[in-house]
Amino acid sequence: MKPYPVDSLLAARQFVAPERVGDRLYFISDMSGRLSLYVMAVGGSVPEPLIPPNIALPNPHHFNGAVVFKVLPALGKILLMLDQDGDENYQPVFVPLDGGIPTPVFGDRFAGQQVVCAECDAAANMALFSVDPRRSPWQSSFLANLESLEITDLGASLYGNDPVAHSSDYSAIVLYDQYTFGDSVLYLWRPGHGERQLLFGKPLDQRLADEKVRPNGIGSMHMVDDDGLLFVSAIYSDQYGLTFFSLDNPEDVKEVKVAGTVHSGSGEMERLIHDSDDRFLLVYNIDGASWVYAGTFDRAQLVFRVERVLIGQGELSNGVLASISVERGSSNIAVSFSTATSPSQIYTIGADGSTSRHTNERVLGIPAHLLSPGEPYAYTTHDGLHISARLYLPAAELGYTTPLPVIFYIHGGPQSQERPDFTWFSMPLIQFFTLNGFAVWVPNVRGSSGYGIEYMKRIDRDWGGLDRLDHIAAFDLLRKDDRLDMTRVGVMGRSYGGYMTLTLAGRHPELWKAACDMFGPYDLFTFMERIPETWKTYFYMALGHPEKDKEFLRERSPSTHLERLACPLLVIQGANDPRVVERESSDVVNTLRAQGKRVDYVVYTDEGHDVIKFANKVDCYTRIVDFFSQHLGK
Repeated sequence: MKPYPVDSLLAARQFVAPERVGDRLYFISDMSGRLSLYVMAVGGSVPEPLIPPNIALPNPHHFNGAVVFKVLPALGKILLMLDQDGDENYQPVFVPLDGGIPTPVFGDRFAGQQVVCAECDAAANMALFSVDPRRSPWQSSFLANLESLEITDLGASLYGNDPVAHSSDYSAIVLYDQYTFGDSVLYLWRPGHGERQLLFGKPLDQRLADEKVRPNGIGSMHMVDDDGLLFVSAIYSDQYGLTFFSLDNPEDVKEVKVAGTVHSGSGEMERLIHDSDDRFLLVYNIDGASWVYAGTFDRAQLVFRVERVLIGQGELSNGVLASISVERGSSNIAVSFSTATSPSQIYTIGADGSTSRHTNERVLGIPAHLLSPGEPYAYTTHDGLHISARLYLPAAELGYTTPLPVIFYIHGGPQSQERPDFTWFSMPLIQFFTLNGFAVWVPNVRGSSGYGIEYMKRIDRDWGGLDRLDHIAAFDLLRKDDRLDMTRVGVMGRSYGGYMTLTLAGRHPELWKAACDMFGPYDLFTFMERIPETWKTYFYMALGHPEKDKEFLRERSPSTHLERLACPLLVIQGANDPRVVERESSDVVNTLRAQGKRVDYVVYTDEGHDVIKFANKVDCYTRIVDFFSQHLGK
């Protein structure tokens, strides 16, 4: 038996997506072994479940800032998004305010489709939704009155048509099309004006052949005074900043200066959150850690003036903001925050800046000093690019002798980032590795978010190219570290990280003693054939077109190279995964087994593009560490 079983790490339950409403705190937690909805009193009380224990909520991480749930006091209900065991076909349901059986908001009107709530206004009982029909490339959106259930169609597009901002009375709604990450166009919808009208940016069908349009990086935005837009963009800064224009004159785009920030380091502006009137919150990602400021927007001077640091100092520092919400009318803020060594905790921040912690979640039976905070390990890669990375090592008190076997852990996305976030699948697994005597190398190679738009865009149409060589450059670098045994190295990753794992194992077989692929694309042709129809438009632009780029995609597919695989392989898959479907993983398993390769295969029947249920996580983490222990000589 391991001295510190994974159950001890996973005993630290998740507390995420808190929303304060008066003297009540609503939140999502996996206290029952699966994610569910709870409420407790501000200041602490025994949490009350609000939905039956057999219902599992989807992972809030997959919503990318969209609404997971919203309390609607005037209706006596909670709007909640549900799917079926990770299939991501989200459906809006109502739950009674005091808890009960979820009932579909729109009946079976959107059955089998993915409905995402972009915004929900509890004061007006209005909500904006996007619909991915799954079987058609056209995505639509609508405005819903949650009291009368009246729906107003906002049109459709091949590129999103996502509602991103609105006037106070919903007489003006801004819609967003995105071609590839950072390359987007805005439209304005008004009732009675017919189809949406172009507001900002150059649509794809108006561009010349091979015309290069600089990515604008438009992100979170809010309507100001019902006639202007304040938003995050990369128009004036590669690391993003605030931008403003009037709806009447969108060509006159203005940079908004930010005064009063105190952080240092490398990173980017991440989000803009409206508090009330001219008050907003600004969220930054600096070297992977979250900073949040409260301040006011001066429209006349085009300045955002920081008044207070909410996150980034004191107890709420050196970690990641899992979620944040503002109670309108009171400026009370609810926060979920975690670090590399501390599970997520719920905090509230009052209008006066006072901070209160409402949970005391902890890892059981493992002293805190035995968990690894990781050390910065940036390097210069093969073409001179600066790459951010961290190296997690076992605590000296654990008594492991060096040199240590090494795990290369590759994040998904690819336009994502590995951060010190205990709410995400990666961090407990990284800690479990170090507790069992492994060093874990975690790079954010080119294409990762968090380091500016130019860095992130380097992955477009180059999967398995320069990003792959970044990992090889790291391998050469780590050979110089005498704490590491670079003759005993394993590689693993999830999603795109699984793709890169298969790519590295096939194209550089001499480097690895074992590899673990979690729902990674194996053949880029079948991967794109099997994804939802609405995703294909994006992937044809960002990855490659199956007809126009046939030779390129063949060369970059792991399936082309994996006959050279020279190490044992563990493949993990969720049966309900809509992103990388189970057949993609079974193809790699069956092909390699037919070639006489050693391949272990695990399918979780009640998971999707993730492993989130407690029993499955215990099994999954244990299998992974046992697999690498066996083949790396532990």
